[in-house]
Amino acid sequence: MAGDAPKTPSFRYFTEPQWYLWDGGFLLVAKAEGEIPPHAHHAIQIVFGLDGSTAIRGKHGDWRMGRGIVVRPDAVHSFNASGSLGAMLFVDPESTEGGWLLTALKSDITLVPDARLSSPAAELRALIEHPIDSMDPPSLIRHCVQALTPGAPPARRLDERVTKVLGRIRSSDELRISLGMAADMAFLSPSRFAHLFKQQMGLPFSRYMLWRKLTRAMLAVGSGRSIADAAHAADFADSAHLTRTFHQMFGITPSAFMRGVFSEIDSPFDVMRQSKHLTEITERTEQTES
Repeated sequence: MAGDAPKTPSFRYFTEPQWYLWDGGFLLVAKAEGEIPPHAHHAIQIVFGLDGSTAIRGKHGDWRMGRGIVVRPDAVHSFNASGSLGAMLFVDPESTEGGWLLTALKSDITLVPDARLSSPAAELRALIEHPIDSMDPPSLIRHCVQALTPGAPPARRLDERVTKVLGRIRSSDELRISLGMAADMAFLSPSRFAHLFKQQMGLPFSRYMLWRKLTRAMLAVGSGRSIADAAHAADFADSAHLTRTFHQMFGITPSAFMRGVFSEIDSPFDVMRQSKHLTEITERTEQTES
């Protein structure tokens, strides 16, 4: 049928995938092979090869091999785990840690020096081999990000009007939030808010909302819901819309990718805490002024 997402029959897992999901990102640990075709998504993608190298290719150019790879948000890329055991981590760019990591990235695709990989790789292997004795997943995920960049993460300062909207999106049970509704929350016209949001976040509001819906749908799939139920829970039009969006952002269908054991965890990053704190400040100010 026209419009259906292309299949990726070559992709396969060799071990049972282990998923750690939160509203905004995930950590996936598995041994796999097969090319995932060009795609782009909002998150910062980090890949750790735990027993070998993985392959990455940008929109143009040749395949590059590495044991540690970081991909900037919205960068078109193809990926192949090359049969190695690896960990794939998706980081919220708007988080303190995400903004901190972005400052160290000079290109769309960065190969991480081996010296920065030993500590996170050891902790990830401990999670696989001795889960009871390993770091808890949120702490482990923060450790993996912080190991890639020296120093301490600086304070992340988004415009409070954008932060208020982000907080409302993340705390909402449903995601039917239009540009006009978001602009009203920020006390701006739709055009001014759209410009501010893209300036602050690096992508249009509509694409950000699509990403939020997609990660919400992944949580639903991880909790045992069908693709159709997950689409409904995340405010997609239907399962076909969810599948097309998933393929656009991950290069593969949800039925092929989302297999294994799923655990929902608290967000490892401070996006929610920061957004909630600044939203409360903004709301108190509005109440005082009124």
